[in-house]
Amino acid sequence: MVEELAQADDAVAACVDAPAWPLPEHDLIAALDAAHRLQHRLAAVTLTLIREIDGRGTARAQGASNTAVWLRERLRLTVPAARRLIDLATALDTGNPGIRQALADGHLTLDQARVITDTVDTVQATAGTQAADKAVSLLTGWAAQFDPTHLRKLGTRILDHVAPDIADAAAHAALHAQARRAARDQHLTLSEQTDGRLRLTGTLDAETAGLFRAAIDPLTAPSGPDDTRSPGQRRHDALADVCRLALRTSELPDSGGDPAQIVVTTSYDGLTRQLGAGTLDTGLSLAPDTVRRLACDATILPAVLGATGQVLDVGRQRRLITGPLRRALILRDRGCAFPGCDRPPRWCHAHHIRHWADGGDTSLDNAVLLCGHHHRHLHHSDWTVHLAGDGHPEFVPPAWLDPEQLPRRNHYHRRT
Repeated sequence: MVEELAQADDAVAACVDAPAWPLPEHDLIAALDAAHRLQHRLAAVTLTLIREIDGRGTARAQGASNTAVWLRERLRLTVPAARRLIDLATALDTGNPGIRQALADGHLTLDQARVITDTVDTVQATAGTQAADKAVSLLTGWAAQFDPTHLRKLGTRILDHVAPDIADAAAHAALHAQARRAARDQHLTLSEQTDGRLRLTGTLDAETAGLFRAAIDPLTAPSGPDDTRSPGQRRHDALADVCRLALRTSELPDSGGDPAQIVVTTSYDGLTRQLGAGTLDTGLSLAPDTVRRLACDATILPAVLGATGQVLDVGRQRRLITGPLRRALILRDRGCAFPGCDRPPRWCHAHHIRHWADGGDTSLDNAVLLCGHHHRHLHHSDWTVHLAGDGHPEFVPPAWLDPEQLPRRNHYHRRT
């Protein structure tokens, strides 16, 4: 298979370098159709490979918490996109060979295959295998004429065609299936932009959407006739107000032993001279005036950093060492330090590099920040961790994964 894919890659490379402008119009359209069909035939191969990787447990064996996270690191996908591929690969492998074959033949797009799979699963559950097979035949035929959105609309009444005697009774079951799909697809993605802002994207289920609207709608009204903010800007500010209100309560869970809070790092000289920008514990940057405003009602802790960003000393707000040490770890590691992991500090444990039972002390030089999965993985695998010369953690993979055992670092939490 690897050799065949390499040959296909060479053929595609030749097409990429070939100019399209000399083609007559009918050849140009034919080439577009062929490229589109090839794209989805390759998608069928990709799904087969993903299904095998997921079934073997390759992701966990290589240190990832699950296959979706492994695919994000390997293929540079978002986790929601990776999960959708895994779900579709599983569905096509376990009960929909007709849909898989139509995709492999280039007769379906990935989105069409998802729609048909969802619909056929509902038919299977309500009307049995024979009706489901009829539904596959009808829907794959309709896919030649209709896009995924229209195809899903047609699928809502598919039982009228394949099992008219139970169509009305099954409409109720379809609503439950729709709710299950909503639960499967719900997600919220936080994407850091290069200028320090954060982009929110996601899909909320009906209940969460209702809660969200109920929380922000009362805060989105214009503050007066001079309010020139757009509706989108007012929703942005309403979300910030809701978060501030939540942080003022005592209902949020602790974060590594500290109350839920935001942590801003800046220089003392920059703060006093009103020139210093700040950095949140998530790695995002804040303007100097914002830092000074937050400092008005904040607890200020002294911290001394070396030229490479190594934490040399951290002031202490209370007698227990856990608070200051954790803040120092967050300042240094910015999140789970294991290579490829993007878990934020609030989800992480402090791990002793030299175990406490072996005489390791509780100090910054003997600690690393790890999420729950990678904390367990490090204890039960052949991975090792140490601090490099610049004071930042490096992880050495086992020999079976990397014979050269080259140290690896996490690049998701880099400051630049």
